[in-house]
Amino acid sequence: MKLHYSPGACSLGIHVILEEIGKPYELSLVALKDGAQYKPEYMAVNPKSKVPALDRGDGKVLTEFPVIAFWLAKSNPEAGLIPSDFEGEVRCLEMLDYICGTVHPHGFTRQFRPGNFSFREEDHPKSVELGKQNAQKYFETIEKGWKGGTWLLPSGYSVADAALFFVEYWATRRSGMTLPPHLDAHLKAMLARPAVQRTLAQEGLAA
Repeated sequence: MKLHYSPGACSLGIHVILEEIGKPYELSLVALKDGAQYKPEYMAVNPKSKVPALDRGDGKVLTEFPVIAFWLAKSNPEAGLIPSDFEGEVRCLEMLDYICGTVHPHGFTRQFRPGNFSFREEDHPKSVELGKQNAQKYFETIEKGWKGGTWLLPSGYSVADAALFFVEYWATRRSGMTLPPHLDAHLKAMLARPAVQRTLAQEGLAA
């Protein structure tokens, strides 16, 4: 397998999942800051010009975080990264969708790329502030609905935790935000996992 990633992007969560699984994989750097995602070489891999993208090793490429996470979990059942019951699996997908489809774009893309939401540069600070407000609201929603213990789901550690980790990491390391109690404890537990420590080291990120 080969993961197309950019250090500290949402691909961080997929990188963690690969480390948890423990099977051989390669990393292929896509320097988003340099616009590498728009170059023909990468667009031939993923015409959406985004990371992550996962070459499965069978000549096929998967895109979109929830789909890659689901495929990795289901194709590596021995890793125990998705609930074994149908209801649990559905709840795991529900969290993946919320984190990747709502928390990520409306909480953090608004902060990191305000130009995507406002053409006028003088409005960018408002976009950043709205992103922080949104992120805090979304985190509070997750906090109030927390049904697990250390991990997000009652069934235990899953790919949903790897997704939650990347937005928690952004919140605390890039946005200076304070997490609600369950999420703060969750981030600390994630940072203690060897797979997460290896991932951060490989991407040159501070723990």
